[in-house]
Amino acid sequence: MRRPAVSDPGFPPVPEPDLTPADLIARAEAMVPELLARQSEVERRTFYGEDVHEMFRDAGFYRITVPRRYGGYEFEFETFLRVVMILARGCPSTAWMFCLGAAHSLVTAMLFEEKAQDELFRGGDFIAPAVIAPGGTATRSPDGGWIIDGTWNYCSGIPYATHFIGHAMVAGDDGEPPHPLLFIAPRGTWTRLDDWGGQLGLKGSGSHSVRFDRAEIPDHFGLEHTHLGEVSVTSGTSGSALHAHPQYGGAPMSSMCLEGATLGVGIAQGALEAYGEVLSTRKTSTPPITLRVDDPDYQRWFGQATAMISAAEAITLSAIRQWHDLTTREPAAFTLEEDLRIAMICREAAELAWRGVEAVIQPTAGTSSVTGDGRLERVWRDLSTCHSHAGFAVLLTTALPRVYTQAHFGRLTV
Repeated sequence: MRRPAVSDPGFPPVPEPDLTPADLIARAEAMVPELLARQSEVERRTFYGEDVHEMFRDAGFYRITVPRRYGGYEFEFETFLRVVMILARGCPSTAWMFCLGAAHSLVTAMLFEEKAQDELFRGGDFIAPAVIAPGGTATRSPDGGWIIDGTWNYCSGIPYATHFIGHAMVAGDDGEPPHPLLFIAPRGTWTRLDDWGGQLGLKGSGSHSVRFDRAEIPDHFGLEHTHLGEVSVTSGTSGSALHAHPQYGGAPMSSMCLEGATLGVGIAQGALEAYGEVLSTRKTSTPPITLRVDDPDYQRWFGQATAMISAAEAITLSAIRQWHDLTTREPAAFTLEEDLRIAMICREAAELAWRGVEAVIQPTAGTSSVTGDGRLERVWRDLSTCHSHAGFAVLLTTALPRVYTQAHFGRLTV
C-alpha cells in the first residue's frame, strides 16, 4: 500500500506547505535577469555562487521532486523541468549544473529501498549528480558494505552536492565477468577535483570529477547488477510501492533524456531572445540601411528560428506528458520499448533546437554578435557543448534506435 503524501514524523517538514507549481515557475522567471547578468562570473568560478545556491534553496528548487514524506514538495517532474527550461534562458551553465544535480531525487526515490531513502532524504534538500559510465571498482567491506575506489568524470552539480550517484564494477566470482553496482554516496566520501572550466562551453556547469579513495558506504546504498540505463520498471519499483505519486514508478533512462532535451530547448530560447535583441538594435550592413527587424530577410530568419525552437519545446513538453501518462497506468505499461521511444523523442527535440541556433541564428547574427563575452557567443558555445554530449551525439543516435526496433519487433534478447 502506498503511503500518504504527507511528511512522516522524524523527517523535515515541508517548508512552504501551500507552495504551488505556479509559484516555482514565477520564482524561476524572476531570477532570469540576474542569472543572465552573472554568466561571466559563473564561467570564471566554474560553478554558480553560494548566494545563487542559497537563492535556489530558499525558492524550494532542491525539493521539487523530493517525496512529500521526507519534506519535499513531490511536484510532478514537469514542474521541475519547466523551472530548468526557464533558468537555461538566463544562464545555460547554471541551469545545467542545477538540473543534473537536483533532478536525481526522482531516480533515487524510484529505485532505492525504504531503509536507504529514510537516510538519503533526511536533509530535505537533495542534490546528487549521476554518472552513467563506470568510473572505478566496488568491493565488499568486512562488515558487508561496499568499498568504492576510482575517479568519475563529468559530475555536473557536484560543488553543492549532498550525494553522488555512480556505477562501479564488481569483480565476478569463480571466473564470472565483472558486473555493475549502482551506488549512492553521501558528501564527504569523495574528493572533488579542480578539473573543470577549460572546455569550449558550459564552463560554469560545475562538472568536475570526483575521486573515491577506499570510501565505505552501507550495503543498502548499493544496487548490485543494476545500471540506470537498463532498469526495467514493468514489475514496479521500490518508489511505486513507497510513495503516493506514480512518477516514482517511472523509467529512469527516459527521465534523464528529458533533462537533456529540456536544457537544449531552454538554451535555444535564450539564443532566440539574444537574436531578437540584435535585430532590434543593429542595422543592416548593405543598402537599404535599416534596422534588421525591418528587413524582410531578417524577419524570415527570425520566424524560421522561432518556429524550430517552438516546435522543439512542444515536442519536449509532449514527451514529458507522455512519460507522466505512462506512470499512471499499470507498471507493465512502461515497457522498454516505451522507454526507448520517449528517449528518442528527446533526441529529436534537442536536435531541432540546435538546428534553430546553428543553421539559422548563428549564421545570420553577424560576426560582431558572436565576439568577446557576448550572449550569443556564449550561448552558441554552451549549446554546441550540449549538442556534443555523448548521450545525444552517440547513444541516442546509434545504439538506441537499433535497440528500439529490436524491442518493437520482438527481436530483442536480454
